[in-house]
Amino acid sequence: MFGVGALLLKSRLPATSFLRPVVVVLSSPAVPRQARVNMAEEAKKQAAYTAVDNHVQNNQVVGVGSGSTIVYAVHRLAERVREEKLNITCVPTSFQARQLIVLHGLMLSDLDRHPELDVAIDGADEVDADLTLIKGGGGCLTQEKIVASCARHFVVIADYRKDSKALGQQWKKGIPVEVVPMAHVPVSRKIVQLFGGEVNLRMGVAKAGPVVTDNSNFILDWKFERIHCWKDVNVAIKMIPGVVETGLFVGMAERAYFGMEDGRVLLRDAPVN
Repeated sequence: MFGVGALLLKSRLPATSFLRPVVVVLSSPAVPRQARVNMAEEAKKQAAYTAVDNHVQNNQVVGVGSGSTIVYAVHRLAERVREEKLNITCVPTSFQARQLIVLHGLMLSDLDRHPELDVAIDGADEVDADLTLIKGGGGCLTQEKIVASCARHFVVIADYRKDSKALGQQWKKGIPVEVVPMAHVPVSRKIVQLFGGEVNLRMGVAKAGPVVTDNSNFILDWKFERIHCWKDVNVAIKMIPGVVETGLFVGMAERAYFGMEDGRVLLRDAPVN
């Protein structure tokens, strides 16, 4: 209820004393944590709903991504299927995505039956000005990249916290790299030799030992120290024996939707080369 300001209060001093002002700073109260969480969730919802409404049409095959923002996208997709009687087939990027599709009663398929998708919608951990993405915070990067590569259109949905001018400004956990378990030490060493920084094996939170992906692999998180040419970095890391895939999505997304704090949805298209 108060803005940032200062009140000058004069102390009661003897007549012969010098009057010194006392500065009291009244700052605006911090936004409660739950309010920030609610704001972010509403931003995710708005981005997801807008993307589904703009890009999903009848008789399409849709790639369904993973993560917390995708929950809203699947919910909206199910609403439209019921209300508009749409014929939509969904291809998941993870076990989580598969469960969401089944839970909402949507038609489930896979890349064996539908190797070409009309559109894929997925979240991101960070998006830079060129729509280069960091993905894999949830450990699903390999299947997410495969599904996105099979889609005619790849669309990203996120909240305002994922929007950056350059990778690393918002996302501080590093770039995920999925590796064959026996190779995690040599791959870690090679990445540091090539590009510096620090590589850590991602450990489980509710289990002892490392995180295991849907593909039964390990995840490395590379914390880089400077901005690189991400296209070159992606290729170089993928060439290291034992690497399955990286969480760098370069030149893949054509449009991103960011839900903003004020309820708006910011749209950004990939630059035309």
